Amino acid sequence: MCGIIGYVGKRNCAKLLVDALKTLEYRGYDSSGVAFFHDGIIETVKAAGRIANLEAKMAERQVETHCGIGHTRWATHGGPTDENAHPHSSEHISLLHNGIIENYQELKDFLTKEGYTFLSQTDTETAVHLMDYHYKKTGDFLEAVIAALKEIRGTYAFGIICKDEPGKIICVRQENPLLIGLGDGENFMGSDIPAFIKYTKQYLVMEPGEIAILEADKVTVVDIDKNPIEKKPLTVTWDYEAAEKGGYPHFMIKEIHETPAVLRATMNPRIREGKVCFDEAELPDRLLKEARGITILACGSAMHAGMVTKYVIEKLCRVPVTVEVASEFRSREPLLTKDDLTIIISQSGETLDTLAALKMAKACGSTILSVVNVVGSSIARESDYVVYTWTGPEIAVATTKAYSAQIAIGYMIAARMAYVRGLMDEAAFVAFTETLLKLPEQVAALTNREEEFKSLAKNYCDDEDLFFLGRGIDYAASQEGSLKLKEISYIHSEAYAAGELKHGTISLITDEVPVIGLVTQSKLVEKMVSNLKEVNARNAKILAVCRESAVPLLSFANDIVSLPDAPDEIMPSLSVIPLQLLSYHIAVLRGCDVDKPRNLAKSVTVE
Repeated sequence: MCGIIGYVGKRNCAKLLVDALKTLEYRGYDSSGVAFFHDGIIETVKAAGRIANLEAKMAERQVETHCGIGHTRWATHGGPTDENAHPHSSEHISLLHNGIIENYQELKDFLTKEGYTFLSQTDTETAVHLMDYHYKKTGDFLEAVIAALKEIRGTYAFGIICKDEPGKIICVRQENPLLIGLGDGENFMGSDIPAFIKYTKQYLVMEPGEIAILEADKVTVVDIDKNPIEKKPLTVTWDYEAAEKGGYPHFMIKEIHETPAVLRATMNPRIREGKVCFDEAELPDRLLKEARGITILACGSAMHAGMVTKYVIEKLCRVPVTVEVASEFRSREPLLTKDDLTIIISQSGETLDTLAALKMAKACGSTILSVVNVVGSSIARESDYVVYTWTGPEIAVATTKAYSAQIAIGYMIAARMAYVRGLMDEAAFVAFTETLLKLPEQVAALTNREEEFKSLAKNYCDDEDLFFLGRGIDYAASQEGSLKLKEISYIHSEAYAAGELKHGTISLITDEVPVIGLVTQSKLVEKMVSNLKEVNARNAKILAVCRESAVPLLSFANDIVSLPDAPDEIMPSLSVIPLQLLSYHIAVLRGCDVDKPRNLAKSVTVE
């Protein structure tokens, strides 16, 4: 989950390490630290809290160093303290770690008997002492790392330095993502591209089980038996500026405003002669035509995008679709066959539960199609077919533009599937494609209404509880709206299927609990209006987010957000924009740290 940076080269990297950690703040953390070579020893500086605390400590020191490692940590084993922050050190070895060491207690007991003293509450400290133990036995840095790896059980990405070998970093990956940035006379390691994009666009993706030895003038990759591995460099397709705020106060609001451009980047390359068309290597028509059933696996917002996709595929294609929380899918015995298509949705392509669910589906013989943003990510590499969303970097923890791109891909898959299965004729296919091409302009019109939603936020920013209601595809959209609100404003928010209102939920409706009702589905307007009138009868404050034609029926609502009339299937792409902007401005008014909400991380790579 946390941020990793490592550098070896000609630059004085004391400031570089801290600056790189700042670019990784979106991954979530509660402490940070760096370790570097200086005057023949490894020095470590760590601080709980924000990176500014680490920066202040480093500002007190004027050091010249050309090799070091840095880390931002989310607390798992032990609280957010200076002692528990990474990197951790032993007599000869210092390291940082993303992941969890499952057999740490067993290792700790052994190492304690061997005379090692533990200064932290972390599982990670067992790894550094274990490597130090083997280094004392072998006198060889790489051999010591390999010997320790054979005894460690769990998930990890390690960055390791040895005081006797300045100018060298050993990197190890098992499950948790790790990249190698390739420079000119310098090399980097990072948990994500923004860590080193300012310095190089060339990088390697480390696979599970691989070990990389970084030196200023070379990178050597081997397996655990020290057999050499040839790696093909990849090139980042976006610039450093794309990972900057560009004048916006927060990344989240910047990324909401980038949604129209992202939708064009996602859709336009896949539209030819007025019709949705995927490349054969990306998504063959055969796969869409022959699929007996579809299972969508995802977590969080990606799962909500999957729910929208389910509604559209089932309506247009008459193919049964199941949407599963990836972590729950892992916990049972799935009923999938080679005739089923499994769609994996993940922004980062590294979500641990989703990756594990993918592997289970693959073991059942199901064909895997992934919808991801990050080229070369673990999920992309494990999949049979990949549709990239091309959203560029998304830095804010709360996803916005990536969610919209995932829904757009869902629309395109559904339309192409309906066409190749003979359920949509060419005229209807062209018409649906034209509807998709209008989306960027319609979304831009909604983002341009930001002041309207900012004003509305004042009416709800002091509430501590809030409900969302929706029917059909609006229920899927309301779940995403609820998630956005709770994760960045900390308002307790729940989404309910409006038809379930009288099956218990209505007991919670009072004049102190506002309700946001989505009324965008043309065939369900009257039913939703009835549901909201029941809410109104209990004096709850109502914000209706509705299609324009439904406005006259909602005069009793306290506030109304009117959306342009569009086909029912497309409405979630429109309704999500005011919900995102409303959540953002409520969070700002409440003084929340919008881009870095408490306890959350952008990429969830631990269980």
